[in-house]
Amino acid sequence: MAVEMNSSVRHSLRFRLASTFAWFGALVSLLLSIGLSFTAHNLGERLMDETLRAEIEDYLSRRARNPNSLPPATISVRGYVHVPGRGAEDMPPELLKLSPGKHQLSLDDTPYRVAVVDKGNERYVMLFNEKSQRRREEQFLIYLILGALIMTLVSAGIGWWLAGRVVAPVTELARRVAKAKPENEMLEIEKGFSNDEIGKLARVFGGYLRRMRAFIDRERAFTSDVSHELRTPLAIVQGAVELMEDDESLDEKQQKRIARIGRAARQMIDLTAALLLMAREQTFDEPAERDCDVCDAVREAIDMHRYLVSANTRVELVCQSHPQIAAERTLLGIVVANLIRNAFAYTESGTVSISVDGNCLTVADTGMGISEEAIGKVFQRHFRGSGSTGAGIGLSLVKRICDRYGWETVIESSEGRGTTAQLFFLRLPPELHPA
Repeated sequence: MAVEMNSSVRHSLRFRLASTFAWFGALVSLLLSIGLSFTAHNLGERLMDETLRAEIEDYLSRRARNPNSLPPATISVRGYVHVPGRGAEDMPPELLKLSPGKHQLSLDDTPYRVAVVDKGNERYVMLFNEKSQRRREEQFLIYLILGALIMTLVSAGIGWWLAGRVVAPVTELARRVAKAKPENEMLEIEKGFSNDEIGKLARVFGGYLRRMRAFIDRERAFTSDVSHELRTPLAIVQGAVELMEDDESLDEKQQKRIARIGRAARQMIDLTAALLLMAREQTFDEPAERDCDVCDAVREAIDMHRYLVSANTRVELVCQSHPQIAAERTLLGIVVANLIRNAFAYTESGTVSISVDGNCLTVADTGMGISEEAIGKVFQRHFRGSGSTGAGIGLSLVKRICDRYGWETVIESSEGRGTTAQLFFLRLPPELHPA
């Protein structure tokens, strides 16, 4: 739970805006720190060079007045003079190799800034000890780093606050949209928003919600009217068929026709009920789901469609268990009946084996099978395979019902050898799906 919350915060719009502010503050601080560090270092070198130049000029002036004047020898500045013929025992040999100008070198692990001036036959060398200057630059760099960190944190804090102000209308709009339900006519999504981009978006959502309410009202009126207008004549037909079935004066041929009309009427009633249930979302006014015995649904489907079984086909039913499935009885019957009817209709000779084991219904036949090209399209709406006489909505309706309840239907077939359809009342993990 904590990981999910952290992930949602990291992917939130407010966090991304605050992160942008933090990165921008860090970038500005880094560039400013680099610029200040470079400037401080450059100014330090210039000051040292100015100091060395001033010391050399001052010493030359003193030496002109007094040839025996000694060069400066302080903690920061130290000077040397080389006069040809007099020797230079006190001057480090590294300094004798330098050309006139400005240099930088280390003597006894001490960094020096060096200025060399030749005047006549004499060489004047001034050294500036850089230890203190480098220490000050390091301290200044630490201050810059701390300042950059503080600037980054301040930018993040300000960014978080500003992002909260900016995102607040979006958050409120998302809350209202999530809370909005088509049946709640009192909720106005766009109320209270200003005339900006968020307000325009809120008005668009409000318009869609009103259109959805109108659509749902029309859909409810349509399904109610269709339910009444279809079920009433179908019930009349069913009642008339039942009366005719009890008429003993009818011959065998007429009884078969009446039975065929009765089966068609019952199938139409079940299909109408299923389509009406699937045409709308699950609501509290729908028929309550109850535990349905899968084996009972299978036996009922076999009896209803046994007229499709040819004389050369044997039907085998094995119920190793009696799973109780929480579902609308009509929808479960539609799924089971479609799988069994297809097996009966497309098996001219051989065997149709039906088994119920655990949470799986298996219907295997030795019929004409399905081609490799058509096997991937059997669940598509209005798809009709070779030799099919239906409208192509049977298996597509099965797919919709399975998606509604989280069931899964797997069909494997080989053309000319038969088909095996498996209905799993628990969704399969990906690794168990057929290739």
